[in-house]
Amino acid sequence: MGRYFSRPCCKRAFSDINTSKMVVSIGFEGSANKLGIGIIRDGIVLANPRRTFITPPGEGFKPVDTANHHQLNIVLLLKEALDEAKIDPQEIDVVCYTKGPGLGSPLVSVAVFARTVSQLWGKPIIGVNHCIGHIEMARLITGAQNPIVLYVSGGNTQIIAYSQKRYRIFGETVDIAVGNCLDRFARLLKLSNHPSPGHNIEQLAKNGKIYVPLPYVVKGMDMSFSGVLTYIEEFATTLQEYTVEDLCFSLQETVFAMLVETTERAMAHCGAQEVLICGGVGCNIRLQEMMSEMCKERGAKVFATDERFCIDNGAMIAHAGAEMFRVGVLTSWEDTFCTQRYRTDEVEVKWRNDI
Repeated sequence: MGRYFSRPCCKRAFSDINTSKMVVSIGFEGSANKLGIGIIRDGIVLANPRRTFITPPGEGFKPVDTANHHQLNIVLLLKEALDEAKIDPQEIDVVCYTKGPGLGSPLVSVAVFARTVSQLWGKPIIGVNHCIGHIEMARLITGAQNPIVLYVSGGNTQIIAYSQKRYRIFGETVDIAVGNCLDRFARLLKLSNHPSPGHNIEQLAKNGKIYVPLPYVVKGMDMSFSGVLTYIEEFATTLQEYTVEDLCFSLQETVFAMLVETTERAMAHCGAQEVLICGGVGCNIRLQEMMSEMCKERGAKVFATDERFCIDNGAMIAHAGAEMFRVGVLTSWEDTFCTQRYRTDEVEVKWRNDI
């Protein structure tokens, strides 16, 4: 392991770094139960290994246990990423890590490791907003230019549009995220957490035959998912004449319809002709189908990625960090902390010049 953690012969001053050349960045992601390390060279993914903390059926993941998982796996994951990318640490220009939002203990456990690597390798460090990482990676992979962004995951649900150096939030959940709604229902059903609760709900929903009417809560541009979860939980305990497959189907159809409606309203307001779906729930094929139907009616396009880049990963942090690095954005050592609350619209998007 010596070459991965040896000190460099010299340490460049951050002001001496040439940000116009091809940038090689490494990103550390660990805001929830996914631990990822990605390496990117000038927009090309060289490595993107990931480990997932899996708990028994019916259980969620506790922050302390998740942090322990990350700590136990991160050294070997770093070796795997460097070996897969076939580069040495001295070739890396910048170290990037998830600053937030996310779970406190996992965030800190990975940030401490990233700061250690930055010091050992003598590299500048950048704290990246997790949500921005998802957006920029999805834009890179799909080629979407200026879309309305539907960002859906276990911890976030936001409808976003870019304007004047900010990703503006047009609408969001007023309580729990849509991914959290699906995950909690999966836990109630004692579904496996491998590969993810939401994925297993998606598979069951494909065999649903009967639609169960559920609360549909859209408040202007915002949505609420806690009520529909409470309502469907009552059906799950009795089932009545419905099957588990029927309930999974009904839950998906209802919450995804809410997302499509509010996304379409944002498109109409902005005059947008593109939708970009990102975040872990963005892998769901049914959500992509419903969004595609809406876009087809409007003569618009929908963009989405697969599980390699929808689900939390290190490459998205590396790429967003590289974009920041190109325009001279660095994080001072005093500011390399983590924050569980770090909104998408807090970040000045200096690297975009289109609008």
